[in-house]
Amino acid sequence: MNRASLLTIAAGFVLAATAYSADAPKLEVVRTAGSGPWSKAATWEGGKLPVAGSNVLIRTGHQVVYDVDADTPIRSVHIGGRLIFDPTRDTKLVVGLVKIQPGEIVADEGFDCDAHAPDAVSLKDMPVLEVGSAEKPIPFGKKAIIRLIAIEGTNKESWPAIVCCGGRMDFHGAPMNRTWVKFGAAAAVGDKKITLAEPVTGWKVGDMIILTPADANYNKTDITEERRIVALDGTKITLDKPLERVHFGTGDFRSEVANLSRNVVVESANPEGERGHTMYHRNSAGSISYAEFRHLGKKNVLGRYSLHFHLCGDTMRGSSVVGASIWDSHNRWVTIHGTNYLLVRDCVGYKSVGHGYFMEDGTEVYNVLDRNLAVGCVRGNRLPKQVLPFDGNEGAGFWWACSLNTFTRNVAAANALYGFRFEATQSSSFKLDLPVLQPNGKREKVDIRTLPFVRFEDNEVHSNYGLYGINLGEGVNRVGPDAKHPFIVRNTKIWNVHYGFRPQVPSLLVENMTIQSAYGVYHPNFDNHVYRNLTIMRTNTEPFNRGHDDLSIQYGRVTVDGLTFDGIRSGGMPLIQISDDNPNGAADTHMRNVKTINWTAASKAQAIVNLGGGPRPQPKTEKGVPIYLHDWFGAGRHAMVVSIRSPEYKAAPDKFRSESPLTGDESRVAEVKDIPFPELLQPVDDLPPATIVTSVVRQADGKLLVRGTSSDNGTIKKVNVNGQEAKSTATNYSSWEIVIADASTVSAHAEDEKGNVESMKHVVSMK
Repeated sequence: MNRASLLTIAAGFVLAATAYSADAPKLEVVRTAGSGPWSKAATWEGGKLPVAGSNVLIRTGHQVVYDVDADTPIRSVHIGGRLIFDPTRDTKLVVGLVKIQPGEIVADEGFDCDAHAPDAVSLKDMPVLEVGSAEKPIPFGKKAIIRLIAIEGTNKESWPAIVCCGGRMDFHGAPMNRTWVKFGAAAAVGDKKITLAEPVTGWKVGDMIILTPADANYNKTDITEERRIVALDGTKITLDKPLERVHFGTGDFRSEVANLSRNVVVESANPEGERGHTMYHRNSAGSISYAEFRHLGKKNVLGRYSLHFHLCGDTMRGSSVVGASIWDSHNRWVTIHGTNYLLVRDCVGYKSVGHGYFMEDGTEVYNVLDRNLAVGCVRGNRLPKQVLPFDGNEGAGFWWACSLNTFTRNVAAANALYGFRFEATQSSSFKLDLPVLQPNGKREKVDIRTLPFVRFEDNEVHSNYGLYGINLGEGVNRVGPDAKHPFIVRNTKIWNVHYGFRPQVPSLLVENMTIQSAYGVYHPNFDNHVYRNLTIMRTNTEPFNRGHDDLSIQYGRVTVDGLTFDGIRSGGMPLIQISDDNPNGAADTHMRNVKTINWTAASKAQAIVNLGGGPRPQPKTEKGVPIYLHDWFGAGRHAMVVSIRSPEYKAAPDKFRSESPLTGDESRVAEVKDIPFPELLQPVDDLPPATIVTSVVRQADGKLLVRGTSSDNGTIKKVNVNGQEAKSTATNYSSWEIVIADASTVSAHAEDEKGNVESMKHVVSMK
């Protein structure tokens, strides 16, 4: 959204809620006298209602129902008891600070709670901010707004804010079956009607939607279109303005339509001024579903993000962010910092300065990021005193330094530099041996570069206006997991970006990847890499790059089983480039089932296998890097292709010959036999599943309805809840549920088909 649009949206906020001046007479703290509605004088000591500039304390044991729709700016609300937003009416709270923390201290500072984190308290004593509950969200047709307003004289790096320090903070709006979907038909410039791929519920006339681009617009911003819904009929949507760009809606590559509007909203009063932020601290509780967080995040300020889980460890296991809309952020969307076992699902992130979905310090494990949309991250600055010094905050839809997490069904589109980026750089001043939670519950120092994914599957990236689709392992310096625990990347689509897939890690298994971009597999660290069913389409140059690009060096073996080149357009480049240097003598590449579609060599350089362009210093090693195409000449008759600069060719040039289009001007082939196709990786599943109980609801009959999610690097056999097996409601127990008898505690754990049993059970107290 441009500046003019933001000012238009913000104008009503600013006129209705001008920042409270610290020069006004200082007011005493307004304390509750007991439980009751916010609007009733009897709820407050002395019968005095909170007024503009009040510091409000909801005392321990008191429950206040917030039942007003007011533009009066409250200076601060300190919740030691319970503040519940009335779901039967429209409500609005304009406030500088909301703090949820046990006790009755009213203070402007002290809400960086990791310095004085309260001990966990029982459910009955836990302070609560509840804007809808998971069981009873703010219903369709009603609206609840918290508007964070700047207060003069307060710390601008911390205020305005909502901060949960050992309390429960819940935001739950009217649910949707989908917050974003794919296009169901192509849309052209000038169209005012679009078709969705599936029906949606919970969307309504007036909602703000975004439509992701289809084309690649390198170095061009604002390529995502914003519109309002003026009519909605099944899968048909009528827009308020005609489209200005093309959006794909057929075939394997399709644009997305996402809804940003929710009926529970946390926002900054003046997006052009001091913005607000939200934080959960350790020993807190609560979840978010179908809520909107807009115009939040403090630019260039560490720890002041739109939605921030700060050093929670596993104390917030069971919390989730589902169906949220986080947009126009000046500092990231969802930051998971030193926090484990968090579920982030079906969220829409749109426009962020810096990274979007972000794991901050490299110790975060067993988090699940599932079916989220990341659109429009732009380059930010390094933040002062940031934990990981190597992070340039350059605008990745998804960014992490520790991979032992689950990434499934996510899409990154129209981001500044990266769709997905795993980065971990060790230096003399910073070591990557960090304390990481183990499956047995202990913390041990581990080189985080060696930790594989729990799961990375069904992810997609497209239409970045920056450089990369997926950059896997920037800065790891060839350190990674072993052959038994490789990185596994499955069912991936990368299209209309510049550099498609940049795999910097060793020990990598890629299955079912399709790349349509300017470059295909680019700047790879070919060392124990296995590719199965890889399709590269319509690249302009370097479809399958040599090791480390212009360094032209390969450190290990590579196998490719099933490689299809479709409609390659790079007139001066080969389909497969040969690496020059083989420093340890063990490097070679083995391929089979290689085929070309809609391709004819346009020059002697554009062969199937050749050297390629760019800087090419003379080879420095005693061995070159041969490429074997198994069964190329028939069963058991293999092609060994080498560079004419390689020691192998120079030692016996008569052994090799030219054969177009397999070889080009700088490559030659020899027929060889008795070359086995290597098995490089031996993945073993010795990692137990990770389980999160996301909700426990006591039903009218007294029984408990328990829901959750489990993730694993393999196939989950069962989820056990209080001794009973839960029912899987989505693939591989990614969602499950069960009804059990009433109990004081609920204990859940999973077991996979390899017999790995989760020892760190998720135990939920009902007291």
